[in-house]
Amino acid sequence: MKKQNLKQIVLAGAVAATVYSCGDPYGGQLVGAQNRPKWYQPDPFGMVYIPMGSYNMGPSDQDVPSNFTSQSKTVTVEAFYMDQTEISNNEYRQYVEWVRDSMARRLLGEAGVDGFYVEEDEYEPYIQALALPDPPRLNWKTRIQWDEEEQAEVLEEMYYSQKERYYKRRELDVRKYVFEYYFIDYKMAALDPERGQDDRSPFLRKERVKVYPDTLVWVADYTYSYNEPHTKMYFWHPAYDDYPVVGVTWKQANGFSYWRTNFMNDYLYNRGEFPVHDFRLPTEAEWEYAARGGLELSPYPWGGPYIRNSKGCFLGNFKPLRGNYIDDGGAKTVQVESYNPNGYGLYCMAGNVAEWCRDAFEESGYSFAHDLNPDYYYEAKDGALDGPVALRRKVIRGGSWKDVGFFLQTSSRTYEYQDSCKSFIGFRNVQTFMGRAKEDYK
Repeated sequence: MKKQNLKQIVLAGAVAATVYSCGDPYGGQLVGAQNRPKWYQPDPFGMVYIPMGSYNMGPSDQDVPSNFTSQSKTVTVEAFYMDQTEISNNEYRQYVEWVRDSMARRLLGEAGVDGFYVEEDEYEPYIQALALPDPPRLNWKTRIQWDEEEQAEVLEEMYYSQKERYYKRRELDVRKYVFEYYFIDYKMAALDPERGQDDRSPFLRKERVKVYPDTLVWVADYTYSYNEPHTKMYFWHPAYDDYPVVGVTWKQANGFSYWRTNFMNDYLYNRGEFPVHDFRLPTEAEWEYAARGGLELSPYPWGGPYIRNSKGCFLGNFKPLRGNYIDDGGAKTVQVESYNPNGYGLYCMAGNVAEWCRDAFEESGYSFAHDLNPDYYYEAKDGALDGPVALRRKVIRGGSWKDVGFFLQTSSRTYEYQDSCKSFIGFRNVQTFMGRAKEDYK
């Protein structure tokens, strides 16, 4: 008989015999806390489930450029969800607009401006709680009236100053869009002998990060190359909504992940539901495992040792041959659902844009990282040298539209510095699965 069924029988018998057990409804038996709700892991929108597994992380083919940056090592990763595509411009714009509107609401609330009516003769303030919690709790029911005289005067500081205006256009100054978030540094807390038993405040972290992508990367990354059209239009124009966001640093990608987590969990809290695990950047081991799509020994996400299919068509967006960029169907980036997905249903795990991973880059990292959920995580703080400079290097994976075929291999690894942004680097999120495996919920 299953233990759960035995508990139910014991509980039923115990309740019936309450009179004989001095008021104890459990009959003195260990039956667990009662009236716990049933809970099932919801599939996050736009993500696919990656089952737990073990694989040989590292090169599937020879190290052509003699990088000596990876060795073969057997590792295990737990089940997780991963975005089916790279984060698109339009998805990232939702975050940017949320930050913009939260800043506007905070300015209006602190200035004492009345909110817009929700129902007839019913006004709602822009800030529901100004002093506590910190940051202030905003009222998202109220609509911002950007052109209303009183509100426009308060919000004027969000716009470019007169001397910076172009053709006298009144435009929002995106340089001022800053996201402020809080988190607990669990790794630091684990190293504390007291484990925060008396005071956990030393482990509470507050971060501020600018959110708007650096659109000038299209010009800055290349010498004597005409890329001004992408600088002008790529991020904000609807024509590029489904293209991968670029010009985002590792720190900005982390900020987006924290925002996405809070955005989801605030919704669940307001409905009285349980929260879910954080959205975050994938570890290097998770990224490679997902990229392989269940094909352990294949050098590419689609299988086989070749970058073309049987009809001679390229299977990813990269730099074919000697600079013939359009031979694979794209000159620069392409839409995030281009080409065929791999065995797990993930698009563009090779090519299009390279992707930030959570890990710091260390050439010999495989040698000392754990073999269960490897995670060489380190976040170097701004303005200080916390440990070796190398820890500011963050892993990027998957190759991009400007890379040669070697970097499309699932095992190829390289890096960029955490505060740098490029026209060929984007990202996608993962979320740890709640439980052992999906079949446990059946």
